[in-house]
Amino acid sequence: MKKIFLVAVVLMTSFAMQAQAEIAFEQETIDYGNVAYDSDGLRTFVFTNTGDEPLVISRVSSTCGCTVPEKPKEPILPGNKGEIKVKYDTKRPGPIRKTVTVYSNAQNSPTPLKIKGYVAKKDTKSVLEK
Repeated sequence: MKKIFLVAVVLMTSFAMQAQAEIAFEQETIDYGNVAYDSDGLRTFVFTNTGDEPLVISRVSSTCGCTVPEKPKEPILPGNKGEIKVKYDTKRPGPIRKTVTVYSNAQNSPTPLKIKGYVAKKDTKSVLEK
C-alpha cells in the first residue's frame, strides 16, 4: 500500500512540474526611431501566455529612472494576451538604449525587453523666430 501511495505522489508531482506558464512576446525590442523632444514616450510590449498555467508577472524593472514600466495587475490565463507598458522620458535628448526586465512564474523568466531610438534636441528657437 505504501508503494502505491508513493508512486501516486511521484506521478502527481511530475505532472504538476510539467504544467507551467510560458510568456511569448510579439517583439522583444521596440524601436522608437527618431522622436521629437518632449513627445509621447509610451510604448507597449504585447505578450501571450503560451503555457498551460496562469501567468503572473511579479515585477518589471528598468535600468534607470528615465524608463517607467507598468505590469498587468491580474494573472494572464493560458492562451490570453497581456501588455507591459513602457514610458520613456523624452525630455532627455540623445540615444535611447534601455532594458526592461520581466520577472514572472514563466519557464523563461526573467525575460529582457529592449527599447531603442533617438530623442531630438530641444528646439531652442523662440515663438517669434518660428
